[in-house]
Amino acid sequence: MSRQIFGAQMSLRCCGPTFPARAAAPCWQLYVAMTGLVSEWPTYTWPASTEIPTVGQRRDALTELGFTPAEDAEWEWTEHTGPDYHPHPVRVLLLGAVKVRPLRAGAA
Repeated sequence: MSRQIFGAQMSLRCCGPTFPARAAAPCWQLYVAMTGLVSEWPTYTWPASTEIPTVGQRRDALTELGFTPAEDAEWEWTEHTGPDYHPHPVRVLLLGAVKVRPLRAGAA
């Protein structure tokens, strides 16, 4: 089993994600922060919705990306305000994070 630990984060993309493809509606996006270019990080995007993905949906998304939550890891949530440069009013952003590890040695 791999001992590598990475951080997975997810947030509601209010204007839709720009990666891997542009979407016009809000949706949740999860990515695993790794070394290298951000565009190469494992990323999962749920269909357009503002509903927070369930724990099971998050686990399934991580599995599809080749990861699983690290031992005893729990999702942590923080709030931030949206950036001033967006064309809509400032709003609260919810960011979820969890420590993850590759499902098998050499994954990701």
